[in-house]
Amino acid sequence: MDHVDRIIAQWEAARPDLDVGTMGPTGRLARLSQHLSREHAAVFLKHDLNMASFDVLATLRRSGPPFALTPKALMASTMVTSGTMTNRLDRLEHAGFITRTPDPEDGRGFIIQLTDQGFALIDRAVTDHVANQAALIEVLSKEERNQLDALLKKWLSGFEPSNG
Repeated sequence: MDHVDRIIAQWEAARPDLDVGTMGPTGRLARLSQHLSREHAAVFLKHDLNMASFDVLATLRRSGPPFALTPKALMASTMVTSGTMTNRLDRLEHAGFITRTPDPEDGRGFIIQLTDQGFALIDRAVTDHVANQAALIEVLSKEERNQLDALLKKWLSGFEPSNG
């Protein structure tokens, strides 16, 4: 019996008129989210990053050569506001991980590009991040991971539209 089972049992005793079975998956996902966030943050911190800076650098890295995007494309990928993105970019530029160059297609805009230092940093960080994710889910077999992934994808589709 885990923590969520105890909560469900308490609610079943206190409110037998309610079907509290949905508390199992949602409660466990909430608790897992807290554990995963903490573990991810620890890996990012080893590289002097936080989730926000990792997100921007990883988005640029996975965009492929020349590892450059417009702020608008970065905002769409990371789902943050313009002000939040500007703040993130200011910090990353100050640290030497990105550069801003004028966008030749938009005289008012910029292109954000990884520097060599930023490229090396995100490659180290994502390598550690992937290894950490593997360790965090190793309690499940490959088949169980695939089943869980399919179920979570289905559930998530109720909140987020498919991108094709």
